[in-house]
Amino acid sequence: MRMRLYKGIREIDSFAMRKQTENVSNTQEFLFHNGGQILRNCATLSCLLNKPIRVSKIRAGRSNPGLRPQHLTGLQLIRDICNGKLEGGVVSSSEITFIPGKVKAGSYTGDTKTAGSICLLMQAALPCFIYADGEVTLRLLGGTNADMAPQIDYALMVFRPFAAKFGMNFTGSILRRGFYPKGGGEVQVKVFPSKCLNAVDATDRGQLTRVTGQAFVAGVLPIKVARAMSHSAQDVVRNLYPDASMHIDVKQETSASAFGTGTGITIVGETSTGCILAGSGLGKRGVPAEKVGEDAGEMLLNSLDHGGCVDDFLQDQIIILMALAKGKSRVLCGPMSLHTQTAIHVAQLMTEAKFEVKELSKTSTLIECEGIGLVNPYL
Repeated sequence: MRMRLYKGIREIDSFAMRKQTENVSNTQEFLFHNGGQILRNCATLSCLLNKPIRVSKIRAGRSNPGLRPQHLTGLQLIRDICNGKLEGGVVSSSEITFIPGKVKAGSYTGDTKTAGSICLLMQAALPCFIYADGEVTLRLLGGTNADMAPQIDYALMVFRPFAAKFGMNFTGSILRRGFYPKGGGEVQVKVFPSKCLNAVDATDRGQLTRVTGQAFVAGVLPIKVARAMSHSAQDVVRNLYPDASMHIDVKQETSASAFGTGTGITIVGETSTGCILAGSGLGKRGVPAEKVGEDAGEMLLNSLDHGGCVDDFLQDQIIILMALAKGKSRVLCGPMSLHTQTAIHVAQLMTEAKFEVKELSKTSTLIECEGIGLVNPYL
């Protein structure tokens, strides 16, 4: 990894960073999943800490290296949030320089202009708004339920309540769902600033007490598809947790509430200690609805099996919050994902927060972090 200060700018070689943090055999998967993540996390922390950055060799080694439209939209949104300066901000650029300004309250829009993930834009923008000088309204356009990214339902049902434990409070409304390949989705988010995030201790998983969620269909698909997903997901979980209460809503989206045709399910498990874990799935041509539901249920069961307080998808999303919070956060999870490894590496590089990862077993990991206690100067 190459990092040095040059004329006040922190330089980050994104390809070398990925190579340094890899410790698994499937290098191609690591490179594929984390090119955009490094950009998002670096830009978010640059904005919050007022540290200019230069990121080079972006997505090096890919068949289509450099910035993609989804990545560029995220960078432009963060630039707008803090009235910063972005150099190299064009599609296919292999290097960008970002010089942040000050985060201000107001209304902002992020438009992928494709089916790019709205949730990935949220991940980058939300931490910035915690340190604004007032409430912020964010309008996001793109894909609400897309492959290779969390569904918007997950962001609102799982990430939002866990983020609230840190003192990161926001509301979200799905105005219109959008799917691959056309997008067309719209989500409105309202974020409330905080003086300082507080540390979180999530080390007691407790017992599964309730299973909720939603299965939906949109466009030409009949409601029976959503019902089949809901029933099969519940059957899978009920086999191992017969005493937990279960109810997964089914919904037929209208032409006003969804653009295009799509279907999906998010199944959420709540425990006696307030932990929230989830499984999800998206319908695909040729895949039976029952299979989509079963896979979502199995995903939840896998998270419950490792005994952690967060699922595999929440792991990396909370690393920035742990780094910014005041005090020592402790989170019990399953095997540490590649995304989480990268998120920790970037957070330590940018914030100097101290992380310690303890592998308790092959299926259990404890992540500890002494956060920097970043304070909102406006509150």
